[in-house]
Amino acid sequence: MKPLGLVGGTFDRFHVGHQKLLEIGLKECHELEVWMTSDILASRKDRRIASWADRKKLIMSSIHPDLQARISFHTLEDAFGPAPIHEVAEVIICTRETISNCEEINAIRTNNELKPLHTIIVDPVLDSNGRVVCSTNIRMGITDRDGKSWLNEQIGKSKISLNSTVEAMLKSPFGTLVEGNENEPKIAMMNVLDRISGEPGPIIAVGDVTVKTMQDLNRPADIAIIDGMTKRERWEQASEIDEDQYDYVLKCKNPAGSITPELYRCCSQALIKFGYNESEQNSESTIIIVEGEEDLAPLILHPLAPIGSVILYGQPGRGVVIRFTDLDSKTRCRELLDSMDVD
Repeated sequence: MKPLGLVGGTFDRFHVGHQKLLEIGLKECHELEVWMTSDILASRKDRRIASWADRKKLIMSSIHPDLQARISFHTLEDAFGPAPIHEVAEVIICTRETISNCEEINAIRTNNELKPLHTIIVDPVLDSNGRVVCSTNIRMGITDRDGKSWLNEQIGKSKISLNSTVEAMLKSPFGTLVEGNENEPKIAMMNVLDRISGEPGPIIAVGDVTVKTMQDLNRPADIAIIDGMTKRERWEQASEIDEDQYDYVLKCKNPAGSITPELYRCCSQALIKFGYNESEQNSESTIIIVEGEEDLAPLILHPLAPIGSVILYGQPGRGVVIRFTDLDSKTRCRELLDSMDVD
């Protein structure tokens, strides 16, 4: 076992691949210096990347307590950090994607008359789709930190329906309520829009009143879902919703208390058309018109949506609920969906 090893990276949404990297490093070295990308550099890559402090906290909570004392954390301000001039380290841990960096580091060390670092290449961990587990796919909402898909294979193939167990689970609060007078929905919505300003999006509005109010404020949602109803009754003002404000119009059938393959496909297509990625985002918006009921759409949207999405829906008589898509919202929706009945 070598005295000291180095490992560097962003380490966002600490996942099974990261865990393998550190475990092998600790197996080969008595102590391990973890050099994590600074907040400034990380935000240039993707503003959804968690803060340096939060990334460290998640790593520490995921590592066995007996191993924590052997790890130290440092801030990486450039591509190589101290590796080219480190006089104590003997090992560097990397993946096949970053081995070229290690080769360049060792070339610099040779020029500095330092002994090259012994390079340990860690094989990747594959997710449930056969792809390498990575922070990018976690931020995009494709898999969880264990590399598992957020949706089971029945979703999108069969209709699933509410049961008493799920109805009881849905009674727990799921988001932040911004209170407001239902006769003046613009007031609450202006408050909501101020709160979510600057979020990476997409901003998803579920419900006719929510969708129309955003349109009335000249801030149409990136993805809108309507069914022509409010409080389970036909809403006359639904006809005033302007479909022409959206790039795409999708339609599906979805009976009350259920999630159909049609609704799944429309939600999935809308998110694909929005097209968020780490370097840019399209402005292609979609309105989904549901024949039936759209109330359960957030349960499918959170698992499908990228981290940082915002889902808004009305709370009749009380205001607007804001729920950000994060690992917690995805986990809760997965639990609810897995508890529903498959028809």
